Amino acid sequence: MSAAPTSNTAALERLQRRRSAKRRENSVLLHGFEQAGELCLFAWNFLRRWYRRPFEARELLRQMDEVGSKSYVLTAVTGFAIGIVLAMQSRGTLVRFGAEAVLPSMLSLSVFKEIGPVITSLVLAGRVGAGIGAEIGSMRVTEQIDALEVAALKPFHYLVVTRVLACMIMFPVLTIWTDMIAMSGGYLESVIASNTDYRVFFDSAFQSLRFSDLIVDTMKTSVFGFIVGIVSCHKGYNVKGGTREVGQAAMQAVVTSSLLIFLADVLMVRLSLMLFGLY
Repeated sequence: MSAAPTSNTAALERLQRRRSAKRRENSVLLHGFEQAGELCLFAWNFLRRWYRRPFEARELLRQMDEVGSKSYVLTAVTGFAIGIVLAMQSRGTLVRFGAEAVLPSMLSLSVFKEIGPVITSLVLAGRVGAGIGAEIGSMRVTEQIDALEVAALKPFHYLVVTRVLACMIMFPVLTIWTDMIAMSGGYLESVIASNTDYRVFFDSAFQSLRFSDLIVDTMKTSVFGFIVGIVSCHKGYNVKGGTREVGQAAMQAVVTSSLLIFLADVLMVRLSLMLFGLY
């Protein structure tokens, strides 16, 4: 007599668990759409206001120094490692096919067209994105931004516009720096492995590159810089809570920026292929 009520209770509990799981999935999906919408509105607000007064030139220069000058060592180490590792990994395969002579060309095309821009942007997303998110988030939770708004000092121009523009300007500069260091690392590996003359190496490397390749693939990092800057500022500007939420905002800025960089790279490569046939 008690078996039927027990089975009905178990079935009811399973149904309730399914409904609860479905509600959680819907809430996560809804939250994701809300975050995407807020980010788009934040980006649109930047596009409407970046060219308007006040022009915070001094703060822009300070942020360019923060993004650029303080990242030279990190990007140099990254580029040097990319060049050496890529040359070492490729040499064995090319030797088996008797194509060791094309190593400089393969290295330059790989570095300048894809690996250099993407890896540099990801490294900067980790360093710059986390810093911007944590800095602006700390100002939000300590009510410094509210104080600037009360004083009618337009904190959006001072905090957001300057940082996003600094990222857009300095990302291509740091990408060129990383690419050149990567080529130097590849040349060093070639000297150690096969005593290659520097004139032969660099002539072969740059002979296969077109000027349009360098321009398009380097300038796309300005888009990556916009992504890192706008996402990091958005996460920090909208922090609610305390220091724990500031840390979460910095982490989310890095993760979201990295994912969007990959997606933007796919779209821009496809667009470049359609418009210019550069690939």
